[in-house]
Amino acid sequence: MSATLREFIDDGRVHVIDGAMGTMLYGKGMFVNVCYDELNLTQPDVVQQVHEAYIQAGASIIETNTFGANPVKLSSHGLDTETEKINQAAAQIARNAAPGHVCVVGAIGPLGIRIEPWGPTAREEAEEFFRRQVRGLLDGGVDGFMLETFSDLDEIHAAYRAVRGLSSLPVIAQMTIDESGRSAYGTDVERIATALTDFGADVVGLNCSVGPAVMLDGIERMAEVTDRPLSALPNAGLPRSVGDRKIYLSSPEYMANYAQRMIRAGARFVGGCCGTTPEHIKKIRDLVATMQPRQQTVVVTRSEVEAPAGVEPVPLAERSHWGEKLATGGFLTNVELMPPKGCQPDTLIEQCRTLKHAGVDAVSILDGPRAQSRMGAIPAGITVQRDVGIETVIHYTCRDRNMLGMISDLLGAAAAGLRNILIVTGDPPRTGPYPDSTAVFDIDSIGLTNVVYRLNHGLDPGGNPIGAPTKFVIGVALNQSAVDVERELSRLAWKVDAGAEFAVTQPVFDPDQLAAFLERVEGFRLPVIAGIWPLLSLRNAEFLANEVPGQQVPRSVINRMRKAQERGQEAARAEGILIAREILEAVRDTARGVHVSAPLGKVDVALQVVADRAIRN
Repeated sequence: MSATLREFIDDGRVHVIDGAMGTMLYGKGMFVNVCYDELNLTQPDVVQQVHEAYIQAGASIIETNTFGANPVKLSSHGLDTETEKINQAAAQIARNAAPGHVCVVGAIGPLGIRIEPWGPTAREEAEEFFRRQVRGLLDGGVDGFMLETFSDLDEIHAAYRAVRGLSSLPVIAQMTIDESGRSAYGTDVERIATALTDFGADVVGLNCSVGPAVMLDGIERMAEVTDRPLSALPNAGLPRSVGDRKIYLSSPEYMANYAQRMIRAGARFVGGCCGTTPEHIKKIRDLVATMQPRQQTVVVTRSEVEAPAGVEPVPLAERSHWGEKLATGGFLTNVELMPPKGCQPDTLIEQCRTLKHAGVDAVSILDGPRAQSRMGAIPAGITVQRDVGIETVIHYTCRDRNMLGMISDLLGAAAAGLRNILIVTGDPPRTGPYPDSTAVFDIDSIGLTNVVYRLNHGLDPGGNPIGAPTKFVIGVALNQSAVDVERELSRLAWKVDAGAEFAVTQPVFDPDQLAAFLERVEGFRLPVIAGIWPLLSLRNAEFLANEVPGQQVPRSVINRMRKAQERGQEAARAEGILIAREILEAVRDTARGVHVSAPLGKVDVALQVVADRAIRN
């Protein structure tokens, strides 16, 4: 079944639009003095290749190659009589490139002339110019329209009336602003948003402009004055002139980071304009996937889940040693290890034997850490529990599998005796060494928590009985130092509603910050395990502070490590362990346990942090 733009607008989700057509055509060797709109007739294969590249990058909405395909601009090339034909061909090319899940919108840009009261062209005349373009796009089979890069409210209104006079298909209406947040005609973004809303546009927003930073401010201001979905398609930064060409220098990562910020500000349709390429769109798509699962998360409060007749969920204290200590109030010690890079688990086995002998409660095994390929956490956990006899807490990410695959994995894990699971959404592939790999993100950690809670009640996601219930102790992650604390608290509340039974924090370097966060979640009645990362060196501290997503290392800790590093590597390592032990003592009265990383696989370092407490427990 084909997707429709109306469905995209109504579904409440974020959708990715393609990037620059002109930039890509120029990159394919088309001279700047060529009419790019005419290529729809003369070189349709080249245009289709651009569409396909954006679709492969992850765009779910593509624009026709018709930004300047109105009779006024075409007349400068002697092509005004071909207006309808060029637009129809453009729509057909895009339609041929687009699979069923991708929408095609007809791109309509300004006429390139001034209309009344700023010029001699009457509004009615301008409307007729746009109407010719609309007819061609409709004949070609578009799903909707994109009015873009307008500066004059009267002109974009004429374009909107032209569409509405011929079609009821959805309209995305976008204008462009300068550094001051105003259009070239002096209209501020608030007035732009309210006017486009009053016209009746289905989506309102900004495109082109001067780069992501200015556009973010504009989107934040527009969100205050309109209830319509917002769109944001910035240029790839400020252009630099090189000869007769404009070069845009914003990296794909920079564009993706700003896309994330614009989504949080309210944008639901994101993409790029001048200078953006499929690589930019791929990075944006990957980031959008981490913020939004492909399947909308619907949290079913745990009280609404009822086991089938004859099925009794296993009480928390009876599922595992980890679950028993959670239920009875014991202080938990857990050490986090990497699974092996290859298929030989010998090193992991020896590390776990050392930890068992030291008395730690469990070993936590990462799942594809930092989007790198390693042995899966589930088979690694099975091997450890079989060969060592210590419980594991299995990390499980939503990045690499669809929901059906996840359920299959988890049922197998349950059958093999794994009981403790830490559910995380997962790092996008762009943080790892495989830039061309794609993420799945079928559901996120909230959705998977819902799924596992149902499995624990003998139900699949559809409410169908599966026989005996699974016995997972369900953990989730939280970031006590999140930039958007309210969003983090909201997501944690959803996770608790979905069935979470404990949470593990990001590494704690500021105990006061953790204490303040825990005060705000006290009503959740959720046991929180404090993450602790013993630093090995100043370089290790700076790496965590600057290159690991979600980590915050206070300047005071960096300074302590810098002073210690001046005395040598051993002094720095000892200082890192001391800091970790101080943090453990600081959180022991507020947290229900500690989750200690073994940096670079150094379990002796982790044990110097937890050994005394592990033995006492």
